[in-house]
Amino acid sequence: MALFKKRTVGKPGEWYYCLEHKKVEEGPECPAKNRFGPYATREEASHAMETARERNLEWETDPRWHDKAGKPEAQEPPD
Repeated sequence: MALFKKRTVGKPGEWYYCLEHKKVEEGPECPAKNRFGPYATREEASHAMETARERNLEWETDPRWHDKAGKPEAQEPPD
């Protein structure tokens, strides 16, 4: 067991959204379990929660993931 945890060092220009502090950070300042990213820009990182909500809604309303057997439904070939 390690006595000291190695701090993750980010690269300049990598942006993250910290879920714990609810703010955008350059480089990973917080543990990976508490952040989304990396993003290419500060602007992208600032929209991380909105992006996650949109993706969740898409997945939750995708009929391929809501069949009775619990497996994605087979898609029928186009005409």
